[in-house]
Amino acid sequence: MKKELLEQGVIYTDMETAVRDYPELVKEHFMKCVPVTDHKFVALHGAVWSGGSFVYVPKGVKVDIPLQSYFRLNSPESGQFEHTLIIVESGASLHFIEGCSAPKYNKVNLHAGCVELYVKDNGYLRYSTIENWSKNMLNLNTKRAIVGKNAKMDWVSGSFGSKVSMLYPMSILNGEGAKTEYTGISFAGKGQNLDTGFKVIHNSKNTSSLINSKSISKNGGAATYRSLVRINENAKDSKCSVSCESLMLDDISRSDTIPVNDIRTDEVEFSHEAKIGKISDQAIFYLMSRGLSEEDAKAMIVRGFADPISKELPIEYAVEMNNLINLELEGAIG
Repeated sequence: MKKELLEQGVIYTDMETAVRDYPELVKEHFMKCVPVTDHKFVALHGAVWSGGSFVYVPKGVKVDIPLQSYFRLNSPESGQFEHTLIIVESGASLHFIEGCSAPKYNKVNLHAGCVELYVKDNGYLRYSTIENWSKNMLNLNTKRAIVGKNAKMDWVSGSFGSKVSMLYPMSILNGEGAKTEYTGISFAGKGQNLDTGFKVIHNSKNTSSLINSKSISKNGGAATYRSLVRINENAKDSKCSVSCESLMLDDISRSDTIPVNDIRTDEVEFSHEAKIGKISDQAIFYLMSRGLSEEDAKAMIVRGFADPISKELPIEYAVEMNNLINLELEGAIG
């Protein structure tokens, strides 16, 4: 980490070190955003967690380069329970990138990590993640953010691999004028069930959320978008826009959209749009007439479908995501 960031009081370390060296900060925030009573996998995580990242950005500090962590599960028939805790104080800003992967084993592995994010008043946090699990992984991660007054929380998510994923990041907009944006994509291939989405709770007036989710399924894979939007009675003059697009590459794959929209006041603007479709035969024919093979034509269409997500990532991660899409199209992952 840059020397000037250290001089400004930015802390970036592993969770074990944070517990030892910054106990008051950890005690104030650890398992408060995601309580251990939330569900059984969070309870398991709270009991056995190990590893993870701790980031603290002091008031008014702007971190001008992304901080990055990478987790890899290297043992068969094992569990990974890393804990990420990020605290962005008032007026501060940060872009944090997290990568996760696991090699292929013949035994089932479990990932039940937890991510807790705190964005204080007038702060900004972008949390980007690319998950590339082997297809024997049960990915049951829990991610949640508490967003303060006039603060903003951005999520950028790419979900690849795993046998089963159940992943629904959540923003809780507690402060007036708080904002959140979610941009995510998942790719479900043969034998995969990727159940992903986003949750947002509007707890104060003039809050806003923007949700843009995309999924791709092929070879009998199942992709599900599952969401919760709750705008409470006191969240008047709030806005929420949801867009969900699904692309199926054959006749045997499945795509479902299961939104829950709980709007408890009339003084809001809310929209929800869902699209499910297949690759156009005409588009493939046109690209093939321009000299592309059928496989290259399909790959180009899929990459174009995923482009809004890749544009939100730093260039090296956008390249990695496009490579993962190419491998999935070839059936080479896992």
